[in-house]
Amino acid sequence: MKFPRLRLHSNWFGFHEPKKQTHKISWKTIPTICAVSSFLSVAILGLTTSSTQNVAIAQQNANLSNVTLRVAKYKGGWDLTLKLAKLDNFPYKVEFKEFAGGNLIVQAINANAIDVGSGSEIPPIFGIQSNAAVKLIASNRGPTIGQTLLVPKGSRARNVADLRGKRVGYVRATTAHYFLIKMLEEVGLSFKDINPVALTIPDGLSAFRRGDLDAWATYGYAIQQAKKDGARELKSAKNILSGNFLIFASPGAIADQNKRAAIGDFVCRLKKAQNWREANAKNLETWSKAYAQAIGVDVKLVLDDAREGLQQRRSQIVPISKEAIASQQRVADTFAQTGVIPSKVNVAPLWDGTFTNAINQCR
Repeated sequence: MKFPRLRLHSNWFGFHEPKKQTHKISWKTIPTICAVSSFLSVAILGLTTSSTQNVAIAQQNANLSNVTLRVAKYKGGWDLTLKLAKLDNFPYKVEFKEFAGGNLIVQAINANAIDVGSGSEIPPIFGIQSNAAVKLIASNRGPTIGQTLLVPKGSRARNVADLRGKRVGYVRATTAHYFLIKMLEEVGLSFKDINPVALTIPDGLSAFRRGDLDAWATYGYAIQQAKKDGARELKSAKNILSGNFLIFASPGAIADQNKRAAIGDFVCRLKKAQNWREANAKNLETWSKAYAQAIGVDVKLVLDDAREGLQQRRSQIVPISKEAIASQQRVADTFAQTGVIPSKVNVAPLWDGTFTNAINQCR
């Protein structure tokens, strides 16, 4: 999908890049980011009661039949879950558009091509660097399994310190990038002490299988595919990551009364659909079969992953919070300190509490 008004900086996540890349990312134009006093986070969380209540009132009173909500989704994502939960009977029109990464969704929102989307804590951090117009309106706090550092069959590495001087694959500007930095820090190492190789997940899996990598920081179903070949988990990232998967929205859509009402309704439906998915074993199996078919992965991989995730914690859509802001700030600070981004940024202005009441009142 192309957006004429937008220059797609796909290298944010390593798409279409050479297989080996340097650790530092640079931009041609970087705004000077000044430190903002701590009261800003409080001000964001403390939006006036009337501003948040207006969303619920608008949902009840507005005629949304003429509203079109442009929603970014991943393959087998929101649209599938809403349909399975029988919550896709929207009182407004929804146009789902598929994206391959959260960075592209941030760019599309900035180009006014999308109203609502989602991604990890990381894409909006890079959005700050390019002055992207995007707001974070909620967190989907879920399990942190399925994010790990692998070594191939036969590897002699027993801990992260054993990777000094080794070829380590990772997915740049993603959670894998972040947790690899933190794992190395824990043993007194940095990217300078390894031979980092930035790869997309498909390229990373191929390189790992060929023996071109001594270790691989990755996530998702590629982990199970690699383990089938004898790969071993060197260290899990489950205690490093927050599990926050953020919901993004366009400032323009938030400012529009009818679209604002539609977004509030849509997020409530997502919350209910997610609750349906995890309500019982039958629903989880139904979702797993449909999702596996949508993304072309073995059903057992999806179901086992979903069950393991539930053992850790249930997924939950929650309003913005000081804790969520602080979590994203820690990620941003790590990237600044290690040179992934050129300067320290303040994430607090990204967050918007307009939908707090709508989410809390959703049942």
